Amino acid sequence: MEKIIGRDLEIRRLNAIADSPRAEFLALFGRRRVGKTFLVNQIFNGRFAFKMTGVIEGSLKDQFTAFSDAMEEFGYGMSETPQDWMSAFIMLKNELKEVTKKNERCIIFIDELPALDAENSNVASAIGYFWNNWASLQDNVVLIICGSATSWMITNVIDSKGGLHDRLTEEMPIHPFTLREVEEYYNAHQFAWNRQMVLQSYMVFGGIPYYLSLLDKNESLAQNIDRLFFGRDTKMRREFRRLFNTLYKSPNRYIEIIKALSKSRKGMTREQLAKELKCDNNGHLGNKLEDLVQCDLVRKNIVREKAIKSKDAIYQLCDFYSLFYLTFVDKAEVETEYWTHHINTPEVNTWMGLAYERICMAHLPQIKRALRIDGISTLCYSWRSKTSKPAAQIDIIIERADRIVNVCEVKYSQDKYELDKEEYEKINRRRMAFINETGLRHASWLTMITTEGLSKGMYSDMIQSQVTLYDLFV
Repeated sequence: MEKIIGRDLEIRRLNAIADSPRAEFLALFGRRRVGKTFLVNQIFNGRFAFKMTGVIEGSLKDQFTAFSDAMEEFGYGMSETPQDWMSAFIMLKNELKEVTKKNERCIIFIDELPALDAENSNVASAIGYFWNNWASLQDNVVLIICGSATSWMITNVIDSKGGLHDRLTEEMPIHPFTLREVEEYYNAHQFAWNRQMVLQSYMVFGGIPYYLSLLDKNESLAQNIDRLFFGRDTKMRREFRRLFNTLYKSPNRYIEIIKALSKSRKGMTREQLAKELKCDNNGHLGNKLEDLVQCDLVRKNIVREKAIKSKDAIYQLCDFYSLFYLTFVDKAEVETEYWTHHINTPEVNTWMGLAYERICMAHLPQIKRALRIDGISTLCYSWRSKTSKPAAQIDIIIERADRIVNVCEVKYSQDKYELDKEEYEKINRRRMAFINETGLRHASWLTMITTEGLSKGMYSDMIQSQVTLYDLFV
């Protein structure tokens, strides 16, 4: 059995569910390829009383065929293929009654549940009936449902207003790997890559386990990127459309939002995004943005309430694969060694700086630990000036309960970063704009987040605290 990388908390929670003395109903959700199915299969391997997987983009007939095939696989007799989900789950209940009489856990796993709702077949109601009227009354039943279409899972299960309302005993979002977990994956698979290479791979693939599994340890990172992205029919070139088709039944508007956000280095408010998309700034746009946030594709950077109203939250593309795809792959002509030929070009260096900023935003707990403030209550947010010209923006503000605020500046380089007079004055102007505009009376400390640290010099001594790439691997 393949070793599970990371997921320590999730493993403890799943094992607790397996050993629980009561009926358990668990929903796992998260974006495509993040490792949900792998995790459940590894924890409960060989212990399933029933397991089936919905057919992505399949018809309702395909779903019922998959159900019938799974019933046969587990040795349950069926006189005919069901015509609706209520009948299907009644059949399953009748077969499982004998299983639950045994003194062991009856583990039921329905994977890719949203796919079963083909043609709006109301599968959520059938699951609700199955749980409420039978499964929840059996102390040894564990019902696990899983889906990549996170918005469907949240609307129809987690926040259900119908039969599944408040019925889950556990909900578990599965997020992408951190840098530490990606490094652990590489070490487990004998990759001889240093942390700069791990960082650069994260800029391209993010922490998505399936994407990492496509990498070849005997190739350089650049060779891997060329093989997977650049060519007429490569796997990662095809993945973009498949990703959104899996997550959403009507993916085009979501793709338009992602493309708009990919063009903005600092992110966009909802009002700015509506203007860019030439659409109304209404609840429909807000709901789609929240769907993207729930899928770990977009980050909602909350701004300080006293400075900016909550409606001015900044939305930023945080899915590294999508950012890389839209920056390079979607625009590039087919060229099998495109990436190898473009390393160290200004365009690539600019993208790396942008990607590193977003990696830092995804590793705020590690940054707080490096600053030795992980035990202090903090408020982390972005800030954008309303009055300064040019408009000042600070990507990471850490406001602390000990009345200190860390004003963080992120810089990517492959060597030590040299902070000169011009750059220091620019950073300090942003800090002063923040103090003057917010009226915050905390002490403000300039914090540099770099890859290899700062070169020793006059202006490096004026920085109160530093964080490096290596701190992000904690």
